[in-house]
This record gives sequence, structure tokens and C-alpha cells, in this order.
Amino acid sequence: MPGERILVVDDEATIRDVLQRVLSAGGYEVLTAATGSDALDYVFRDNIGLVLLDIKMPGMSGIEVFRKLIVGHGDTCVVMVTAVDETTTAVEMMKLGAYDYLIKPFDREEVLITVNRALEKRRLELENEEYKHNLERKVREQAAKIRASFFNAMTSLAYALEAKDKYTAGHSQRVADISVAIAEALGMAGGEISKLRMAARVHDIGKIGIIESILNKPARLTREEIQLVQSHPVIGERILSPVSDDIGFLKLVRAHHEHFDGTGYPDRLRGDAIPLGARVMAVADSYDAMTSERPYRKAMSDADARIELTKGEEAQFDPSKVRVFLETVRNQEGLSRHEPASHIGG
Repeated sequence: MPGERILVVDDEATIRDVLQRVLSAGGYEVLTAATGSDALDYVFRDNIGLVLLDIKMPGMSGIEVFRKLIVGHGDTCVVMVTAVDETTTAVEMMKLGAYDYLIKPFDREEVLITVNRALEKRRLELENEEYKHNLERKVREQAAKIRASFFNAMTSLAYALEAKDKYTAGHSQRVADISVAIAEALGMAGGEISKLRMAARVHDIGKIGIIESILNKPARLTREEIQLVQSHPVIGERILSPVSDDIGFLKLVRAHHEHFDGTGYPDRLRGDAIPLGARVMAVADSYDAMTSERPYRKAMSDADARIELTKGEEAQFDPSKVRVFLETVRNQEGLSRHEPASHIGG
């Protein structure tokens, strides 16, 4: 299209001059190059819409130049320039991606028609690529918004579940805060910390599937009731899996009751087989549960809860995460309760 920048590449000055005059008269900005290396310099340095490329040149041939353009600058349109006896080669170049070819000697109208069609094709292809790119971006953005909206709904649902019970109100947010503090002290990556924060906020969402009379039962649970309560990490994973395709996030929710010695649930994972974030969350969850009042017991003091965490090292908890937590709660007063709490639950 007029106004586009075209590069004419031919080792013959006469051919370059003829094509330059024809194309300039057609309203194009025309650059010329006598060698393949000069042509590549132009293309990779300047915004070239189309290259008229002679097939036979001394040194680097037009075929070599074309192959380099396809690899490094595939959005530049190429029309091969050839003699009558080289049309077979020109057709082969078209199979590899060249738009068309022109045969010497040139017909002025044919040159302009071929160049105009080639540039129009390039314009349409670029517009199509931009449309696809924008469409894919919009789809990704919309999907992210939908996931965020759904996750926010799940978080609200988890908080609503807690709000119905004075013993568990605020538990998930506190577990999230403590987990993040431990994770930051451990030097975990920002993305992993964000994932852990989200998982902690909804780690007990599966309790929606457990009847309230069992969750709030003041007496000892039966074996069957214990099994029902222990199903909540699996139920939580099932609830969240339509919302998130992040396997790591879902594993954190599923594994937050695994024990370091392999006696936890639901999968009896052991040691480092338990996701790092789940090992962190286990400490935070247990601390908040112990320092919270429950239907079946009073809340522990902060000091007693820390002693219990230490006792649980190697068995229920990853020892290094307990040590980091104990150091964290010393340095961050707001994360520990030094007076027994009157609510919360894990």
C-alpha cells in the first residue's frame, strides 16, 4: 500500500534503479541494497514492509537471505525477483513462505499490482495476528476475573461458615496471617506466599460438607464422626477445583492436615512429600486452634501452645517450621495471643 517502505535487493544497479523509479512513482518509500548482508542489515534495523529479493546474487544468494528473513523477521513480506529460467526456484520459495515472484524484464503495472497485493496480504495477516493476540489476552483477563470472582465468593462462603460459629470466627484469616509471616521468614517466593495466603483463607471450606452438630459437638466424636471431619480437606479440594486449575494451590488445601511423620490425613504424606506451604499452614492452623476456645475444651495460653508445638516436632510438624514460627511470634506481637482467646477454631 502507498506509503509503505520497500527494500529492493539486487546486485545489478540497473535493476535497482528501474524498480526504485516504478515503486517511487507508485507512492512507496524505496530503499535499495546490492548484497544480501546489506539487505539483512536494513530489514533488522528499519521497519521494512516488503522486500523485492533477487534470487541469484554473488556472495549471499537471495535464497540464503530469504531463509534468514523467515527465521528472524517472518512478518516481512518477500517477493522473489527472477529470470525466466529460474521460475522453478521462485515457486519453491513460495512454498517456503514467499508471497509471489516477478520475472525480469519487468512490466510496470505487474510490479505495482504484485507489490500492492503482497502488502495488502501482509496488512491482513498482521491485523489478524493482532486480533488473535488481543482476543487471547481478553479471554485470559476475563478468565482471571471469573476465577477471582469465584474465589472471592468461596472466601466469603468460608468466612460465612466461620461467622455462624463463635468458636471459629476469624480463624481462616488468622491462619493466613500467621502462615504468611512464617513464609516470609523462610524467604519463600512472593508467588508462593500469595498462593499460601489464598489457600489458608479457604483451607476449611470443606467443612461446609460436614453437619454442624458434628463440628460443634461438645462430647468426644465417634470413629465415624472423626472420619467425616477428616474428609473436609478432600471436600475442600473438590469444591475449589472448578475455580482453580493451579494444582499447587489445591494441594495446599488438601494437605493442611498431613503430619510430618506420615500419620496425618487424607493421604498420609510424610516429610518433604508434604507441600512446603501445607507444612507451614499446619503450624499456623494448630497454633490458632490451640489458642482458641472450642466446644470441647478451653483455649490454651500462648505459652502452653508453643510448648505443644515443640512437643509435636518430628511427629505432627516440620521442626524447622516450628522454630521459625516461634521466632516469628516473638518478633511479631500481633501474631500471638498472650491471653486465652474466647473464640476461633481450626
